This record gives sequence, C-alpha cells and structure tokens, in this order.
Amino acid sequence: MSGGTFMGMPAFPQAAKAALADTRLRANLTHATHTIRTKRATAVAELDDWNDLREAGKQIKDHTLAHLDTYLLQLEAAVTTAGGTVHWATDADDANRIITDLVHATGHTEVVKVKSMATQEIGLNHALEQAGITAVETDLAELIVQLDDDLPSHILVPAIHKNRAQIRDIFTHHMHHWGRPAPDNLTDTPADLAEAARLHLREKFLRAKVAISGANFMIAETGTIVVLESEGNGRMCLTLPDTLITLAGIEKILPTWQDLEVFLQTLPRSSTAERMNPYTTTWTGTTPHDGPQNFHLVLLDNGRTNTLADPTGRQALRCIRCSACLNVCPVYERTGGHTYGSPYPGPIGAILTPQLHGTTTPLHASLPYASTLCGACYDVCPVAINIPDILIHLRERITQGGSAQQQGRKVTVKPAKGHAAERAAMRTAQWALTHPTALGTAQRLATTTRRLHPRRLPGPGKAWTTTRDLPTLPPTAFRAWWKTRSLPTSAPAQNGRTTP
Repeated sequence: MSGGTFMGMPAFPQAAKAALADTRLRANLTHATHTIRTKRATAVAELDDWNDLREAGKQIKDHTLAHLDTYLLQLEAAVTTAGGTVHWATDADDANRIITDLVHATGHTEVVKVKSMATQEIGLNHALEQAGITAVETDLAELIVQLDDDLPSHILVPAIHKNRAQIRDIFTHHMHHWGRPAPDNLTDTPADLAEAARLHLREKFLRAKVAISGANFMIAETGTIVVLESEGNGRMCLTLPDTLITLAGIEKILPTWQDLEVFLQTLPRSSTAERMNPYTTTWTGTTPHDGPQNFHLVLLDNGRTNTLADPTGRQALRCIRCSACLNVCPVYERTGGHTYGSPYPGPIGAILTPQLHGTTTPLHASLPYASTLCGACYDVCPVAINIPDILIHLRERITQGGSAQQQGRKVTVKPAKGHAAERAAMRTAQWALTHPTALGTAQRLATTTRRLHPRRLPGPGKAWTTTRDLPTLPPTAFRAWWKTRSLPTSAPAQNGRTTP
C-alpha cells in the first residue's frame, strides 16, 4: 500500500481471505457499519415522502445523463463567464498532468485538500509527490489514513477500519513528520483526538496558497460548485487559499438550483444520518477580494462516457457517494474496503470500478462476484441504483466475453479464467430449454435415477458443494405432474356464470 495507490492489489477472493482472518478489522467494521445504518434508518423514517424524493433523485440523474453533453457545455460557459477556467481530462494521466502543471504555475510546493473520491481515483497525491508537491489531507479520517501511509477503506469514513486506540498511536508516532506534533500524553477520547488534528491542521490552513477539492454537485445553469462536508475543514480550504483547483467527474452535474434541493435532503440522511448537512459550501467562479482569486475546474471522464454507453450499467453514474450501500452490505462488513482494490469499495465499487477501468484484469473481473445479491444495497440507495441487476449484467459480460468500449477504443474482453465450466453449463442449459423433447427426457432420467445422485459434486464442482447441499430432486418432474393432476370440477352456475 506504500505510495497511496491501489496499484498491484490482488483479486478480491485472495484479498478477502486475508481480511477475514483479521478479527480486529471485523470487529471495527461491524461496530461502525451497524451504528451508521441504525442512525440512517431513523433519519430516513422521519420523512413521509422519502420514496418520492428517491424517485425524484433518480429521474433528475437519468435526465441529466441523457443530456450530459448539453449540460456540460452549459456548465463550461457559466464557469468561464464567472471568472473560472475549465479543463477537460480524458483519463487519470491527463488529469494528473493538468493539476500538476496548475500547481507548478503558482510556484508553491504544498497544497491542502478537501476530501475527494475523484482525486483518489486518479492517484493524484502520488502524482503530486512524484512532481515534488506535498498534498495535505484535511478531512480527519483522510488525515489518519495519510499519516499511517494507509489507504481509505470507506467512501464516507475512510478510516473506518481503525479504532480510537489505533488512531491515537498513529497521531503520536507520525504526526510530527508532517508538521505540528501530537500533544504529549494524548488520550484516545474523541475530543482529544479531534483537538490534536485541529491544532495540526490550523497551521496548514493559515499558510496554504493552493487548495484542491472535489465536488458533490455542479449546477449547469449558474456554474456553481457544491461541496458537502461535516467538519469545516473543507470551508477552510475553499475560502483561504489564493488558488482553488476542483476535480470532478462529469456525472456530478445537475441542471438547475432547484434540482439541488432534492439531494440536500437525501444525501445527508443517507450518509451521516443528519437532517441537514453541517457545512454546505457553494462558489461560482471568482469574486474580487473574496476567497480564491484563481479557480480551475477539471472535468474528468476516465471511463465515464464508456459507462454511459451501457444501457444497464449507466445507472452507476447516478451515485451521489453517500455510502449507504456499504453500511448494509454483508460482504463489505466482513472484508472491509481494501479488498476491493479501488477507492470505490463495497457494492457501488463492485459495479463502478469494472465499468470505469474494464474487466480485463483479474482484480476488476472479480469485483462483480463480491456480492451475495441480497439486494440490501438497492433498498437503501437514495437514487435507486439497481446494483444487483448491474452485478448480474457484468457477470454475464465477464463469463461470455465479447467486445467493450474501454478508454475510447474497442478492445476484446476475454472470458475470465475459471469460468469455462460455468459457461459450458449455461450453454447446455440454453440448448435444453429451447428443445422441449430433450428437456423432458432429461427430467425423466433425472427423477428416475435420483436415489443414485451423489451428495457432493466431483471435480470443479467440489468447491461449491463443500459448503452447500445439492437440492433433492422430487419423484416426478413438474411437467409430468401437471399432466396427471386432477382438475377441480365446475361449481353450479350462479347468476348465469359458472364458478370454478
């Protein structure tokens, strides 16, 4: 994990096996996710129109995605008119180059950052470090992860895999390497830990001349950028520096201010279980003598237009990064976020990462299988992303192979290794189901010999039946039973009608 990127991570099964052996990790995750999901359920239940808000958010997002080209151009024009500069990045390398050049142009070698999933996606901190620029994370959880040379494991709470004692030790042993050291005799109480972080970061804020942020939403009609956060660190980054650089995925756009109203109700309740977001910062371009005087907006594609081209998979672009799906996922709860090998862990990561980056690597091809398909993620999603449907869709793509558009070029997606038997079984079933006579013969043979069937499968199927029982076949196939069943006689006519 050195260097702050997810490069070189193993496929999900291997990473999950290691994570499951870490009892402290499982305890930390169970406590945190259960606490968050319980609070969220209470906050959502307070709104009688929650389902209406959920549907409204879905419709707004789908409309925007269907007209994304129009709204992006409208946004660019509005930002430019307001004094900002818009840059277009096709992929991670492009975005890193643009941002690095912008920082170099200021002459400064240190930047403060607002928590941003997009910057993690492109590995920005690592790219800045390679260019001699130090990026300081100012979100408390992101700061913990950075000080420990670790990686985030949750969308909302990046340090969810750490407990308070671990965080105290991280502050004590590592904080002095980045600036002001932790106080002597630091305890693990939340208040003391927060105070240590506040004192450490205050010095960074007061001297910072360049800040980098992400964006929760971008309003096309006005060119306004919106950031939601809970600590106030974002407000410091977004107002004090002279130069502000914002990196945002092209799907973060909303057509109008009125559309924002829906998400200001659903996002806080779904993410932090709060009725109203504590710090909602909005800015439009630049204003003389007020806030940053240089504003740059970098619009990131990085596989998003390819995802948009998939009628089933494009739902993933509705995501507003609330993390509700992670907190109810039984797989995430037991394995944590690092096992997904991506800044986007949990159910949303299992469908978003393979679409953004393709399914040609063992890691990305394994992610759609990191699910029980229980559907809890779909039930809690505030924009109604049908994650189980997309998971099945991606599994089909991986199993069958074929062509896909990746990074602007057509490539061949080879069938994943280890799925040959499954693929052969599915094709055999397809043939049988389209030949009724053969199907009937197979059913009769199966029921006639049912007492001879093994309880465990041999060969490749052994791993499956080690933890599962094969179903017992009935003595008669359904179609045979249907032909011999006794039909009920008709009852006497009543009011001129025959009642079965």
